[in-house]
Amino acid sequence: MTARADTSWFTTDRFGMFVHWGLYSLAARHEWVKNQEKLTDEQYQVYFDHFDPDRYDPVQWARTAKAAGMRYAVLTTKHHDGFCLWDSDLTDYKATNTPHGRDLVTPFVEACRAEGLKVGFYYSLIDWHHPSFPVDGIHPQRDDEEFKAAAAGRDIRDYRRYLHGQVRELLTRFGHVDYLFFDFSYAGRHWWGGKGAADWDAPKLLEMIRGLQPHILVNDRTGLPGDFLTPEQYQPAGPMYDDDGRPVVWEACQTLNGSWGYDRDNLDRKSADLLIRMLVDGVSKGGNLLLNVGPTGRGDLDPRDVAVLGELGRWTELHERSIRGCGPSPFTAPADCRYTQRGDRLYLHLFSWPLRHLHLPDLAGRVRYAQLLNDASEITRVEIAPGRPALNTEMGGPPAGTLTLQLPVQRPDTPVPVIELFLDSTADS
Repeated sequence: MTARADTSWFTTDRFGMFVHWGLYSLAARHEWVKNQEKLTDEQYQVYFDHFDPDRYDPVQWARTAKAAGMRYAVLTTKHHDGFCLWDSDLTDYKATNTPHGRDLVTPFVEACRAEGLKVGFYYSLIDWHHPSFPVDGIHPQRDDEEFKAAAAGRDIRDYRRYLHGQVRELLTRFGHVDYLFFDFSYAGRHWWGGKGAADWDAPKLLEMIRGLQPHILVNDRTGLPGDFLTPEQYQPAGPMYDDDGRPVVWEACQTLNGSWGYDRDNLDRKSADLLIRMLVDGVSKGGNLLLNVGPTGRGDLDPRDVAVLGELGRWTELHERSIRGCGPSPFTAPADCRYTQRGDRLYLHLFSWPLRHLHLPDLAGRVRYAQLLNDASEITRVEIAPGRPALNTEMGGPPAGTLTLQLPVQRPDTPVPVIELFLDSTADS
């Protein structure tokens, strides 16, 4: 890349909404349904012919995201099936040619801006519908010998011009765009015929993007380094680093149920408690969380998604300042806890609630005040002589430098309680 964009808003906001929505929402059985069931264009056409999201309400989407504590939203403008949600001049395979007959990206952008959310676009580098996209090991018709023979002469250069042209449309028709999520490069992976940076001409693509919107954040999936890394469907074990050992900006993209697109019969849903812990865990390691929803074919958010996002919102409403603008702490958190920190505020997130006492290594003499974040009620500190032996009802002394907090027996009525610690200047290391 010619330059790196300013990621300060990104590492401040920390939490965003991913929206996977398209023709596959009618199939309602995973966004890769065309690949998994090896559907031909003719078989998949039924979803195009019946795509009419009459209940599409991006204002509700944006308000739901904001209420959940999210501060940016990312829409799949085109997924691997090649279907475009905007009125592209470069294809007929778009929302304006379906029974719905309208551009779907503009209302999304306007709704996000009205709610103060930053705007992100997802764009698939892969396109199983385009007539010049060469067949490979993840193409839906990869096992159709007759189809492969007919497609043998496809020229990736024709598709590359299309790809660059569509990205130009996205960055010139919708005003200020904050974020681009490309998906994905797979040269050298186990699929035959995999494609990567050279196939997309990623250097030229990124140069065009920087020329049109220099501020925009671009992910790492063009085959070249981006402004941030995108671990998918797993939580990194710790902060992420580049090849030289320097910390990098990253964002975990996660689903609510293992599927990105609307998956009607999928019951493998994550609890609000788990999702909150995933958000906290990521921020404690210097990362963001991009949490996906898959609206229905009519354009509604799945009621199950709305319910769990509401629970997330109830937590973030009280605990937002332990996430927003925070990052890793140099201090080591106790077992089943995570620290996040912003300046002289250290936030202790308790994944499990201990009996009465919590011992914090290396914090003795460093904390001016401690309180539960949900209600600002004071947490008292207990002075125990280091190394003192335990005796009957008297607690043994922890190692030198340990701060001991005395907690109420009753856990606060919140999935992940947070203790806010006000540090002295001696904790600025």
